[in-house]
Amino acid sequence: MPDIVVLFFLFGLLAGLVKSELKLPSALYDSLSVFLLIAIGLKGGQGLAQQSVLSLAPQLLAVISLGILQTLIAFSILKYLCHFDRANAAATAAHYGSVSVATFAVGSNWLITNNIWFESQMAIFLAVMEIPAIMAGIILVRGVKKGTDWRQLAHETFFGKGVTLLLGGMIIGWIAGPDGLSSIKGLFFDLFKGALALFLMEMGLIVAKQVGVLRRNGIVIIAFGITMPLISAVLGTACGVLIGLSAGGITLLAVLAASASYIAVPATMRLAVPEANPALSLSAVLGITFPFNIIIGIPLYHHVAQMLTGVSL
Repeated sequence: MPDIVVLFFLFGLLAGLVKSELKLPSALYDSLSVFLLIAIGLKGGQGLAQQSVLSLAPQLLAVISLGILQTLIAFSILKYLCHFDRANAAATAAHYGSVSVATFAVGSNWLITNNIWFESQMAIFLAVMEIPAIMAGIILVRGVKKGTDWRQLAHETFFGKGVTLLLGGMIIGWIAGPDGLSSIKGLFFDLFKGALALFLMEMGLIVAKQVGVLRRNGIVIIAFGITMPLISAVLGTACGVLIGLSAGGITLLAVLAASASYIAVPATMRLAVPEANPALSLSAVLGITFPFNIIIGIPLYHHVAQMLTGVSL
């Protein structure tokens, strides 16, 4: 049976497809986004308080390299096999080299629900994997040109809402530790799954709106939206094995690699590559990749991690 939060997503998707009037207030949707980002950061920071951050440097280098490699592979597929122009290929590739907070939240919730342990530094991986793909995508379009406003782009990339909330939550969790966080555990930890369910219901409604774009752009986007996350999941799994993660950690890194950004990257690409059509990338990310990952991908990636590590669910 699917996880309860996935059922909320399917409910929102169905409501959107039948053109129901169901809709979350925009202020509530924004508030849920903030809540989830802080909660994920706090959980990661709590775990990091119990280990040395410097020891993670090789792992961080590995996942940064993973994000860049995914971007380059996605760009090559889109430009040379799907025949996208350079701007749209690079902008869409940046989405797929980056990561989705919502997919990470569903993946971590799935592991927790099934009592599968995973490393606390996964929240740091989530934060650092946003950035390399964005920079790689910009360079693929623009190259290193004098006219590029790198200061503005760097500010948008490093200090965007998502990255700021994640890092802020991790720093607070790291400083406070498990004891300091106990007073707010009821809000940020115990209510996490309920907030995620409401967020995914709205995501289902958003995905339903992409159906028209998918119909117009046909099989190419659908094929890429499924194939690319599978390629990325293989790379993420290999990276997880290489850096010595547990079965749960390998699963979650595969989920991160297979996911695609729909918040930080679209905002930055609108600024950096205004000639790219955001409907192409968002229809692939939200219409195909996101539902594929949360319905089929997560248990599939964990099954592969089990086989590689010899661990059973």
